[in-house]
Amino acid sequence: MLYEPADPQTACIYCRMSEDREGGGLGIDRQREDCEQLAEQLGLTIVRVYADNDLSAYSGKPRPDYQRMLDDLRSGLYGTVIAWHTDRLHRRPIELEEYIDVCEPRRIETRTVKAGHLDLTTATGRMIARQLGVQARYEVERMIERQRRAREQKVSRGEWSGGPRPYGWEEDGITPIPEEITVIRESAEAILAGASARAVAADLNLRQLRTSTGARWEGGSVVRMLKRPRNAGILQHRGEEAGPSKWDAALDEPTWRSLCAVLADPSRIPAASNVRKHLGSGIYLCGVCGETLTSFSKGAGTPPKYKCKKNDCVTRDLVRLDKWVQLHLIKRLQRSDAADLLAVREDPVDVRGAQADLQQARTTLDALAEAFGAGEMDMQEWRVARAAARARKERAEAVLAAAVRVNPVAGLVGASDVEAAWKGLDLSRQRSVIDWMMTVRVLPAKAGRRPGGSYWDRDAVLIEWK
Repeated sequence: MLYEPADPQTACIYCRMSEDREGGGLGIDRQREDCEQLAEQLGLTIVRVYADNDLSAYSGKPRPDYQRMLDDLRSGLYGTVIAWHTDRLHRRPIELEEYIDVCEPRRIETRTVKAGHLDLTTATGRMIARQLGVQARYEVERMIERQRRAREQKVSRGEWSGGPRPYGWEEDGITPIPEEITVIRESAEAILAGASARAVAADLNLRQLRTSTGARWEGGSVVRMLKRPRNAGILQHRGEEAGPSKWDAALDEPTWRSLCAVLADPSRIPAASNVRKHLGSGIYLCGVCGETLTSFSKGAGTPPKYKCKKNDCVTRDLVRLDKWVQLHLIKRLQRSDAADLLAVREDPVDVRGAQADLQQARTTLDALAEAFGAGEMDMQEWRVARAAARARKERAEAVLAAAVRVNPVAGLVGASDVEAAWKGLDLSRQRSVIDWMMTVRVLPAKAGRRPGGSYWDRDAVLIEWK
């Protein structure tokens, strides 16, 4: 197909930065300035500047402005493309071939500040462009190999391999920031005591604390921050735990693994539509069939109700039931024997034994890898031995994941004003206390007025202390 050549004096500029370390697009500005100087020397008229900042040409991810430029070139808007270097345009042969397919039939010229003129209308020019593309790809791959080797070397020494500043530590990834370490510990304790990630995020935002990038906290960012192995002094490499680090941990390993287990609990559904909005939803039980109660309302102006989730065999006033349950709970916490609620119910976990098993399993896995690499064992022997060591490692991790649970009533027992302390808890913490302290069974209320003039059937609410 023949195309009418565009005016070669009409040009566009394309700029790209793989990683904007300085911020603000300063690298893009420098490229644009150099390209404008070249256009002035060649007597070209710049119609538009296309720029993709903080985007790699090697990764294969879409470059929005580059695609817009190709579309405009297909439309015949420009006769010349100006770039700082050919590697700003392409680092992948497949992209170069597409660019040639667009430019060659339309006789579009390519001018660069550092690599000169590319004449894609001739076989020689296309060969040079392809050679430059191969060279650019080679340089990127060699750079990636060097960076990968450097990261592996740092990991082997227990050092941080680099990246964005991790919350809790300075830019070097080693020096702790005491205020942020405190936030990590407080947030972990809150989650282990039953708080939701959304509640933790809301509290951090209320205190005007920000993430390591200066953003407001969200439930998801709290979860991602708390689940990082580095919080427990564990290196992570290629998505896997890679041994102890040289920096001090913010959390001990049993606490961190218990925290990760809680955050991974499928019952902690993050969808906004499933967030519990009432104290007893999913906790109170139907006294007839044993199913949990759920909340509902028939519309504006109608008092909300709790009802049996499965069989509709119980329906009770939501506000009155919650007040009744809270009244009993506060009275129980105000008793002289309230300290008994802090007693541990479960059998204690052998943390030291689990940590020893975990360390021995890791040592065994490292030794097996060295033996396999040295040819001292074949693939089948390595797989069998590794499976046993990994199973031991996973068992130890599971034990540690159950090692730490913060008692949800710890902040209430001994409080000078229990009622005020209770009201100061967010809903997720209150629900955790209810679930930990009592079983609430709700029966159908009897019709008619009760002694004293109330219609509230208190005898139809059975509270059992756990």
